[in-house]
Amino acid sequence: MALVPTPPGPLFAEVDMGTDSSAPMVRATVVQASTIFYDTPATLDKAERLLAEAAGYGSQLVVFPEAFVGGYPRGSNFGVSIGNRTAKGKEEFRKYHASAIDVPGPEVDRIAAMAGKYKVYLVMGVIERDGYTLYCTVLFFDSQGCYLGKHRKVMPTGLERIIWGFGDGSTIPVFETPIGKIGAAICWENRMPLLRTAMYAKGVEIYCAPTADARDVWQASMTHIALEGGCFVLSANQFCRRKDYPPPPEYVFSGTEEDLTPDSVVCAGGSVIISPSGTVLAGPNYDGEALISADLDLGEIARAKFDFDVVGHYSRPEVLSLIVRDHPAKPVTFTSTAEKTEGSHK
Repeated sequence: MALVPTPPGPLFAEVDMGTDSSAPMVRATVVQASTIFYDTPATLDKAERLLAEAAGYGSQLVVFPEAFVGGYPRGSNFGVSIGNRTAKGKEEFRKYHASAIDVPGPEVDRIAAMAGKYKVYLVMGVIERDGYTLYCTVLFFDSQGCYLGKHRKVMPTGLERIIWGFGDGSTIPVFETPIGKIGAAICWENRMPLLRTAMYAKGVEIYCAPTADARDVWQASMTHIALEGGCFVLSANQFCRRKDYPPPPEYVFSGTEEDLTPDSVVCAGGSVIISPSGTVLAGPNYDGEALISADLDLGEIARAKFDFDVVGHYSRPEVLSLIVRDHPAKPVTFTSTAEKTEGSHK
């Protein structure tokens, strides 16, 4: 595992956000590494090794890529064409469903224990299993090993919509922590202006962007968000070769399989850390698996907001405003359950 360091700077084992007149510094790491596909226990073992390495470097916050636990099914079409689903595709979904995790569940408990063991705030991309529907989800943990909550991707992209459900407004959290206010948006939902605005309104300071997009143009989006939100942006992507996925015919990269060798790069990474001024602090890295780290000067947030505060002094609510429906959107509600809940509050 290659470690990409940043220039030396102050490192605070514990950050006091309120008593020190100087701006605190937070060391953050984005993980660029591949899932062990269809093997969630082995992926969790790998996550712990990476987390231990990042903690050894002094990191206080570690961000993993989109779908790191459970896997991003790059290249697969799950046997779907309009009006038809193949038996092989259905079996692929069964295996993918089996690799996902319940939230809460034993895998969540293990990830929480990792965060507590290494004393880091942890943002982890997972595939969440809720019955027989899957969600692309980010889980948040504090440095004491407590699970804080989750964000479900609100809009899967393209064929992702055949395998993942849609998150609702109840899981767009921003968590206030001693190292800053932390939130996340996943991959292309970062291109949704209204979602970003909702996060800005919640005061996000460390904006995590787990992704599966390794294109150069992704960097432009990350820089724009840092400038627009006056926040640090931490984008983590996987670096994967064809051999990181099962071999054919078990797993097939639709339309490109014949052009690939085991060492072909199928996701080139591009993980990056960007300051509120738009300065690239670390990355982007396209060379291989890596830990990409930077020291975040939280004083940069106030300096950036002086120029532009999109939900503050640079807003015009009498002209433009946003309403966020942040209640859970449930397809079925049982009146007896609602009555019991109301009774418990009397």
